[in-house]
Amino acid sequence: MAFGDILEQVGSTGRFQVVHVTLLCAPILMMASHNLLQNFVAAVPPHFCRAPKNSSVAHLDPQVALLLTVPLDSAGKPSKCQRYSVPQWHLLAGNGTSVEAGGTVSSTLDPLSADLQGCEEGWEYDVTEMSSTIISEWNLVCSSRSLKQMGQSVYMGGVLVGAVVFGGLSDRFGRRILLLISYLLMAVGGTCAAFSPTFHLFCFFRFLCGMALSGLVLNSFSLIVEWIPTHVRTVVGTGSGYCYTMGQLILAGMAYFIRDWRWLTLAVSLPYYIAFLYSWWFLESSRWLILNGKSEEAVKNLRTVARINGRRAEGEKINTEVLQESMKKEMSCSQGTHSALDLLRTPAMRTITISLCFVWFATSFAYYGLSMDLQKFGVDIYLIQVIFGAVDIPAKVVITVSMSMIGRRPSQSAAIILAGFMILANLLVPYDMQVVRTTLAVLGKGCLAASFSCCYLYSGELFPTIIRQNGMGWVSMMARLGAMVAPLILIPGEALAWLPGLIYGGVPILAGGVALFLPETLAMPLPDTIQDAEERSLSQKSSKSLKKGDIVLKEANNSLLKETV
Repeated sequence: MAFGDILEQVGSTGRFQVVHVTLLCAPILMMASHNLLQNFVAAVPPHFCRAPKNSSVAHLDPQVALLLTVPLDSAGKPSKCQRYSVPQWHLLAGNGTSVEAGGTVSSTLDPLSADLQGCEEGWEYDVTEMSSTIISEWNLVCSSRSLKQMGQSVYMGGVLVGAVVFGGLSDRFGRRILLLISYLLMAVGGTCAAFSPTFHLFCFFRFLCGMALSGLVLNSFSLIVEWIPTHVRTVVGTGSGYCYTMGQLILAGMAYFIRDWRWLTLAVSLPYYIAFLYSWWFLESSRWLILNGKSEEAVKNLRTVARINGRRAEGEKINTEVLQESMKKEMSCSQGTHSALDLLRTPAMRTITISLCFVWFATSFAYYGLSMDLQKFGVDIYLIQVIFGAVDIPAKVVITVSMSMIGRRPSQSAAIILAGFMILANLLVPYDMQVVRTTLAVLGKGCLAASFSCCYLYSGELFPTIIRQNGMGWVSMMARLGAMVAPLILIPGEALAWLPGLIYGGVPILAGGVALFLPETLAMPLPDTIQDAEERSLSQKSSKSLKKGDIVLKEANNSLLKETV
């Protein structure tokens, strides 16, 4: 745990930390744009079957032609997936007359066959709202409508794979190099997705963007927390979460002004080229360097930090001998290779890993269940995106105060349980009370955003440095698994409308109970080794046992006094 003292020596909250955290947080502004891009590039415009070519209705007014060729659905709107096999001229009849194909009026009504057929010649789309989406580009409607959800699931699959790949590689090769790769992969993948000629290529490049996003999240957060002191971790961690919140508002603005899906995809990807260029300035985590036997490079980085912070003299006092002497225990405990198996090898790490996996899965599962289909709320999607983003601001203020005052564990548990109850409450509200339903959904989404904010900080504090990226990669993978499963829950909802809400609400409540098994980390230094994590867990269990013993002893004394009296 001695690294904190060394960091204080070179300046733990100086100019370096301010610039370092700012540059790492800037790309996070565009993360929400990629995560929630599907809401806009895959928005489903109003559509109906295209009339047959060289049809007799071609010369008519479009509204009249629509009436003659497309039946109405149960809601009284033109059917999206069927058309009449032949124009229904009798529908224009008035007082026993009908308009014939040649435009003459007949006094007798002879209804034509009402046989229906699919949209044999494609669809007509209403482009007044959006000039182009992947739905209208590749006709992902009717029998192909499930491909819309598949596109998002493929993206989340990339995030899941990236969590596994980048999590392990970061602990082995370092945070900085993997972050550089993530920025470049996101920029190139997003650019290629914007110019994809087919839906399958679009999905492939979105998969790469998903992988890049995992690498970006994991390594950005680790480089942030490993270069700052304990007492500012809550504020800085929450501040980085606000960048994601602001990103949701930025996405709504960009999507409002850029109505073509290709240009919108390109616009949210180009900033990562800039991030890739300036990220060469970043310094590798000295914590990681020391624990991986690269003390000379760690000394060099610490002296650079000292120089930037105006503490050159203090930095010159640090050398490899000082580092090795100060972190002798941590270095001895970190010898050998470490893998994801270390997350389950010891009792405390097993509890931490399994509990966090459930919490991350439930948070992401419910979060994307609410956030990924804004059209279902019946409100302007740009407005609802702003509302969903804005609710994160007060939610994260509350969770920041809560984490600082009452601790990480109760805050994590309360946030996710409240989200579950908000979602379940929506089941009791009639569908025609749209304002109430939207309000409950917004409040639930705010609680889930607070839970996510707590998740990132809490997990970074629970996992020791030597396997932190493995641990963060694993729980991030579970979060992406939750995001992939979330859309699938809507399928049985077509038969049982209440079932998705019950599952979306029930899972977070269960996860909130599981979170209570985690150890508290408020005001505690980061663990560097597995042994540090085990010792912390044992000390908290011993403290609880002592408190329980005191309570039992007091109750026994009270009973004895009563008997004596």
